[in-house]
Amino acid sequence: MLELSQLLFLQIATILAACRIVGWLGKLLGQPQVVCEMVTGALLGPSLLGTLAPELGNWIFPRIATMGGPHPAMAILSALGQLGVALYMFLVGVEFDSRLVMAHRRGASAVSIAGIAAPFTLGVALAFPLHARGDLFMPQVGLREAAIYLGSAMSITAFPMLARILYERGMIRTALGSLALAAGAANDALAWCLLAFTLGVVSENATKGFLAVGGGVGFFVLLVFVGKPLLARFFARFDAGPGPLGKAAFALVLCGLMACAWVTELIGIHAVFGAFTFGLVIPGGRCAEQLRARIEPLTENLLLPIFFTFSGLNTSMQLVHGAELWAVAAVVLVAATVGKGLGCALAARWSGMGWRESAGIGALMNARGLMELIILNLGLQHGIITPTLFAIMVVMAIATTVLTTPLFVLTGVKDGG
Repeated sequence: MLELSQLLFLQIATILAACRIVGWLGKLLGQPQVVCEMVTGALLGPSLLGTLAPELGNWIFPRIATMGGPHPAMAILSALGQLGVALYMFLVGVEFDSRLVMAHRRGASAVSIAGIAAPFTLGVALAFPLHARGDLFMPQVGLREAAIYLGSAMSITAFPMLARILYERGMIRTALGSLALAAGAANDALAWCLLAFTLGVVSENATKGFLAVGGGVGFFVLLVFVGKPLLARFFARFDAGPGPLGKAAFALVLCGLMACAWVTELIGIHAVFGAFTFGLVIPGGRCAEQLRARIEPLTENLLLPIFFTFSGLNTSMQLVHGAELWAVAAVVLVAATVGKGLGCALAARWSGMGWRESAGIGALMNARGLMELIILNLGLQHGIITPTLFAIMVVMAIATTVLTTPLFVLTGVKDGG
């Protein structure tokens, strides 16, 4: 039996090596590294390694709970993954060019609204037959809660994954990339508010939902109108001098980042939005470049692969079995793809973009990734969905994410270089 520290180092080494191998294979198929890391989690979990070599799989990634909770090594992996995605979304916020968004605010608003409204409506419609089956939602969950939850889950966009795909293709600073990020951020913020409200209703505490909505808006306003001017004065001192950003200043930035992530977790919205918003208010300049240079290498090469791999370790594709369940999965996949992809594409076209760029926006916004898996895990933990619906929705999440890059390439939109 390995000690906890030994097991943790073995897990991380296995994840990093597997991600690079799968990434090399995925590159031959035109898939970005981020998608390969998501698939790697499923391969290292019960879907493949746990089936082919269950003893080896459970030795490296123990799924046996201890003292009523997850194995300590898995809990640490989860925490490291959350840290990684928070740091990465901070970097995305720092890189984000809000001027491009303002120049295309009509399109960003339209795509964001369509990205919620269309899939949410289809999710609500699907909830009626799925809830009537009796085996997909828990018995205590009413039709109203099931409809809101399924609509929210169908509406999500994989914001971290969308950001990394754009980054890898050199499109973060392009008009299309900025519009997609802005729409994705607003889309997911609203979807998380809907989810928080649903969880509050299920737990007979609707205050949680209103706290998420009001708290999120208040947090954003406070950070933009109070935090941004303070940070501008703070960074101006360093940008004016010849030396590098000092250790104390760097530590203060990290402290602010973690505090913002904590606040958004506290009010019921995921930590990535706090981290991203804090990055948005960091003024551009020499110090911002230094922050990226210090944080990016370790985040991208160590912590992010852990995040994108972890959820797959707890996903078993064997839960979807039989023609009837696969038919349900196919209907869910088609509804999710049409609702999100077509809705966002038409909204982008309405806002004045060309058909090719509009189709590219629709393809990008259709990625769901691990943000979807986070929502699904919350639904399972809070007793909203059964493991059967969980598995069906996981199939949808992986399929839409894997299809994102091939569909985007088919649109013919050029990379940012």
